Amino acid sequence: MPRVKKGAARHRTKKRILKAIEGHRGATRTNYRLAKEALVRAGVYARAGRKQRKRQFRGLWITRLSAACKARGLRYSQMIHGMKKANITINRKMLSEIAIADPPAFDLIVNAVKAVIA
Repeated sequence: MPRVKKGAARHRTKKRILKAIEGHRGATRTNYRLAKEALVRAGVYARAGRKQRKRQFRGLWITRLSAACKARGLRYSQMIHGMKKANITINRKMLSEIAIADPPAFDLIVNAVKAVIA
């Protein structure tokens, strides 16, 4: 049985990894072993970043809602509590979009919440 050295396949794999690591600096970009490790680490950071982006957007929506509520004489926590009591099921993303794009509609929601709280 002939000996198989995987020449073309190995070369293709190395090219793919070195192409994926483009933009890195130093030996990480040229050294195959370091490039492989950097690619794994980059993937880990990318996954963590996708999770963090969701947290950061939720924080942004809450900050916007808090400011919009404060302008209407209501605290954010009171607003959310009142919405639960009034059976208004709008998520924070849509609520912050309404507060920015359609202030009269947001005023209606705030008035409904104030009525339930009082």
